[in-house]
Amino acid sequence: MKKELNRNSSEVTEFILLGFRTASDIQILLFLCFLLVYMVIVVGNISMIIVIRMDSRLHTPMYFFLRNLSYLNHCCSTVIAPKALATFLSKDKKISYNGCAAQFFFFALCVGTEGFLLAVMAYDRFSAICSPFLYPVCMSRQVCVHLVIGSYICGDINSMVQTGFTFSLCFCGENHFFCDVPALIKISCVDTSVNKMVLFILSSLIIVTTTSVILVSYAYILSTVLKIPSTHGRGKTSTCSPQITLVSLFYGTVFFMYAQPGAISSPEKSKIIAVSSLLSSLC
Repeated sequence: MKKELNRNSSEVTEFILLGFRTASDIQILLFLCFLLVYMVIVVGNISMIIVIRMDSRLHTPMYFFLRNLSYLNHCCSTVIAPKALATFLSKDKKISYNGCAAQFFFFALCVGTEGFLLAVMAYDRFSAICSPFLYPVCMSRQVCVHLVIGSYICGDINSMVQTGFTFSLCFCGENHFFCDVPALIKISCVDTSVNKMVLFILSSLIIVTTTSVILVSYAYILSTVLKIPSTHGRGKTSTCSPQITLVSLFYGTVFFMYAQPGAISSPEKSKIIAVSSLLSSLC
């Protein structure tokens, strides 16, 4: 697992991905389940992107954001799933140090960007329902593009900081089925109190900022809807229901993975929650 540089130091060149410690027949069952989930994610997200792209009636801000969200979901699952699937059946359960760092960076980028994009989508619904006459101005094509770019920039900053802090550590141990902050901090050989604090602060900052935008947006939406007398007017809020479900799944998972003090203490718990983060991409 380590390549000796001299008698006093060593450099990690690869990690061992343990996955779930189960019998071989259970491993095959898990492989089939993960493969099915991954195929559904890929087909669903690619289909969504193609349909929105091809149908001119869907060239609206809401579907523009939804197309970007589908792209992020596809990338997030593709960063994790292929290597995780390979570890179920292969005897070689190793991932290179650079491969682990790349997987870590892109996963953190996708998750962070998705959080900000969900906040943008909530603001879009707020503008559409609460200020319908100003909506074409508030959510013009240029504004939508800038909001998406801003989401990617914020996600990229979070990913770079997390990757820099995490891969400055020394490691000794075995990882679970993909490279993520709690798992890598768990197998570190040095004091990780600073890393845990950075993880908690960044995760809390992102969650608090984005959820505040989402909660305020939907609070105004609810207040506006209650004032609408017609059934037709209230029907506009039907586009909010899928977003509320997705937000609940996404932020619930992220909170239990990163923003609670015990997120790193239980390896088996982190495995189960990490799987749920992959499954939440189905929404």
